[in-house]
Amino acid sequence: MSTLSLRLPESLHRKLAEVAEREGISLNQLISSAAAEKLAALMTEEYLERRAARATRRKFDAALAKVPSAKALPGDELPAEYRKRSRRRAV
Repeated sequence: MSTLSLRLPESLHRKLAEVAEREGISLNQLISSAAAEKLAALMTEEYLERRAARATRRKFDAALAKVPSAKALPGDELPAEYRKRSRRRAV
């Protein structure tokens, strides 16, 4: 474990302490957990950006070709204006 000296605005420190008490955890545990969550989100975003950079239209079309043709479930339909746009692009 590492020790870190952290300067926080008083109002943020107070709110963090309130949340930690309400959750029944230490302030240290709350801040560690929040930092880990933020790091995971940033790493996920970076991973997706790297994957997207390797993508090609050919690979995308090949993946879509594997999807069986089926009627959309209620609520999953494409808006009419999108369907019109995609038909024009496909031509």
